[in-house]
Amino acid sequence: MFSVFNDRSRETPLALNSDFGALDGHALELVQRRYVERGLAVAGERFSSRHEAGDVVCTAQHGAQVVGTLTVRFDGSNGLNADLLFGDELRTWRAAGVSLCEFGSLAVDRQAPDSRLLLARLFHLAYLHAHRRAGCERGVIEVHPRHVAFYRRLLGWLPHSTARHNPRVDAPAVLMSFELSMVRAQISRWGGQPALQAQARSLYPLAWDAATEAAVLAKLG
Repeated sequence: MFSVFNDRSRETPLALNSDFGALDGHALELVQRRYVERGLAVAGERFSSRHEAGDVVCTAQHGAQVVGTLTVRFDGSNGLNADLLFGDELRTWRAAGVSLCEFGSLAVDRQAPDSRLLLARLFHLAYLHAHRRAGCERGVIEVHPRHVAFYRRLLGWLPHSTARHNPRVDAPAVLMSFELSMVRAQISRWGGQPALQAQARSLYPLAWDAATEAAVLAKLG
């Protein structure tokens, strides 16, 4: 395991972990279970890393149970999963010199306590890998059209396509993206201030404060 951070803030203790490699084990089981519950097609190999040395799998555990997972994939010669449907959009950013990464295989257990806190911390951990360690400038993610409004409102992700059929999950998908410098500014402004969620109208007050972020970042090396 590349890093472990025991997050005992508030009343929901979480163990946040990240490692380089393929999505497997209990994290893969969670993704498969949640996809089936949503009526999406699944296959084990679909969630494996294209280049295992580069991808980062972030997980959250509550006790012994994996209750959340999110993978960061870095751009390279093999491209990103989103190239299958949204290659034109990604090529435009690449041509402009923008360094890309992809967030994917996002799943949160339906029984997880405080799912918004869990999502905020998973996203913060993934952001640290993508932006603070790897220097990526823009993140992309494929989401179901019914989830676009949620992620736009709570994380500031923006849609960059119409819905297209994704054969990997046999369902429609929309490309959303976010500037990681924007994420950094939002975390700096709101992180560690959960009482300000209504004012911020986002999940960013549930992110770590500056001191905790620094401690987590130091653990990542």
